[in-house]
Amino acid sequence: MSDIGYIELLRNNSPFRRLFAANMISFIGDWFTIISMFLIAGEVSDDSPLAIAGVLAVRSLTHAPLEPLTGMLADRYSRRGLMVLANGGSFVILVCFLSLDLLGNLLSVYALTSALVLARVLFDPAEYAYLPNICDEDELLTANAMGSAGWSVSLGIGAGLGGLTISELGVYQALWVDTLTFLVSALIFASLPPGGPEKEEGRESGFVTALSEIKNGWIHIIENSPIRRVVVAKAMWAAGGGAQVFLLILIGMEAGFGSVAAGSIGVLYMARGFGSGAGPVLGRRLMRSESIRPSLLGLSILTAGLFYLIISFVEWTAIILLLVFISHGSSGINWVMSTTLLQERTDDEWRGRVAGTDYLLLTGIMGLSALGAGLVLEEGIFSLRETIALTAMIQIVMGGIWVLFATPSERSMI
Repeated sequence: MSDIGYIELLRNNSPFRRLFAANMISFIGDWFTIISMFLIAGEVSDDSPLAIAGVLAVRSLTHAPLEPLTGMLADRYSRRGLMVLANGGSFVILVCFLSLDLLGNLLSVYALTSALVLARVLFDPAEYAYLPNICDEDELLTANAMGSAGWSVSLGIGAGLGGLTISELGVYQALWVDTLTFLVSALIFASLPPGGPEKEEGRESGFVTALSEIKNGWIHIIENSPIRRVVVAKAMWAAGGGAQVFLLILIGMEAGFGSVAAGSIGVLYMARGFGSGAGPVLGRRLMRSESIRPSLLGLSILTAGLFYLIISFVEWTAIILLLVFISHGSSGINWVMSTTLLQERTDDEWRGRVAGTDYLLLTGIMGLSALGAGLVLEEGIFSLRETIALTAMIQIVMGGIWVLFATPSERSMI
């Protein structure tokens, strides 16, 4: 496997360069909206942990059930077209909510969150399946690492600018900024070359046929153990990671970093974002190492959990920013490594459906994890630190299981 550099990839691959730029713009805008949703949910519920966790739960649990369907669509229709439709649809949805003044209570927050996810759910499998259409096998690992780094930097920039915009100008102005990012991104996606099927190519259509293709995608994963192991690996991280994404908000509030927007999102989410991006970039050699690669998915989950376990015990000073950075750096390695392996191991005709199932498990478990942590805290079953420790132990156990039981099979494939 040749070692394609980041600058070399951006310089020589024009379609990837445009895809990367469009994603950066869209992701930055996304965090203006996500921060706004957290802020409104906190304000109308007196900072109820369950209400704030509900934003993440609604995002994940709206996302998850539709992924197999949209994954099937990515194997039938233009992947470029689906990406354009997703961003254009998000633009229309957000403009309608703002123009009609439909925000203002917890139900409206959940409604907008769900509506945007309905548009977004078209995008993820299409983009996932599209990337191997514009990158060759030697470019995939670098492209996925750059994609993860771009998402992470966008998270950091979007969280910081979003919190600042809300503090200075208000929630509505921040949301209008996001409408512009959706529109610009849609136009850039429309300029990309075709990727995957541009038309149905004589396939039968209809509800029964769609269900059959989704079922065949599940069977393909179940019967293909190298693909199945990787899909499960992401879900293993999410069992604790979904709750941790939500718990960062409460950590920031209790640690004295500020309000929901300026504190938890603007500071700890920046650490999470930059860590998620730096991990795959700095760990690219680990992901290419034949001696470490077979166990890396499990080790990365275990390491992510270990640093959250440390967070649950130490005094919450600025040191937790470093701990969050390292933990999510390890999580980023897991994401990039698993995504690349799935793309390499899946034929093009199956990529959309494999991606749909992958996101179904990932987002579904993340939502349940966040909701479970919110309920535990709302009912006073555990303290915040105890809940953090519990999520960390879940990840440590999951990572250990992978290292012990999946590594031998992965090593036999080298």
